[in-house]
Parts: sequence; structure tokens; C-alpha cells
Amino acid sequence: MKPLIVLVISFVVAALATRVLRKETDLALAGRIAMSVMLMFTAIGHFVYAEGMRLMMPGFLPFKKELVWITGIFELVLAVGLLITQTRVSAGWLLVILFVIFLPVNISAALKHVDYQKGNFEGAGPAYLWFRVPLQLLFITWTYLSAIKW
Repeated sequence: MKPLIVLVISFVVAALATRVLRKETDLALAGRIAMSVMLMFTAIGHFVYAEGMRLMMPGFLPFKKELVWITGIFELVLAVGLLITQTRVSAGWLLVILFVIFLPVNISAALKHVDYQKGNFEGAGPAYLWFRVPLQLLFITWTYLSAIKW
């Protein structure tokens, strides 16, 4: 829920800022700024809650904690890439791929009742997927529309 709130608030602020600074609203730019802010926010979680996020990983993956850190770094790099004209489309496609990869991890975590912030197995469980799956689809669509299509 927090990433969605960060995304929406960042989008509103960025849209208003583009309106004031450019005398026109640039929704694609506001969308990229908002996604970048949201990615920076979620990337912090990869380092602060690394142990809990490790629990989210499917059992067959090796080097789980390192993968959590690497994906956090990817999120930071792609957040910056969305804001650079020459890299925004490539960053957008890589981010779409990353969101698709994250979806099974989030499903696995919900099925295992992972609470990544507390680092235990007392999370919301499968009911969380009613929110998480549409949220992941929103992130994919948002990235496509703001970074790739326009």
C-alpha cells in the first residue's frame, strides 16, 4: 500500500510542478518522476528489510540475500534511467521485465504468509494477492505508458 501512496502523491506533485514550470502539464514526465520516486522508496526496503525479503524468495534460488540487494540496486539504477531521455525507454522495458519477475516472488511470499518488514511468517497471506497482483499490473502499465509509449 505504501508504494502506491508514494506513487500517487509523487505523481500529483510532479504534474503540478510541470504545470507551473513548463506552463503545461506533462503527464508522461510526471509519471516517470513518480515511478522513480516510488522505486527509490521501495529500493530502500531491499536494504532495510533484506532479511524479510530474503524469506520471500522461492526455495530453489541461491544467494537470496544478495539477490535482494542486487534487485534493490537495479531499482535505483532504473529509477535514474527513467529520468534520462536517452535511457528512459530501455529503463522502462527493463523495469517491466523486473516487475514481471517480481510477481511470482510476491505470490510466493503471500502463500508463505511472509511479513517482510518483521521478517517472519505472520503476514496477510493469500488475501494480499487481491491487492498485490492488480498493483503489479498497475506498475507495469504505468511504466509502459510513461516511459515507453510517450
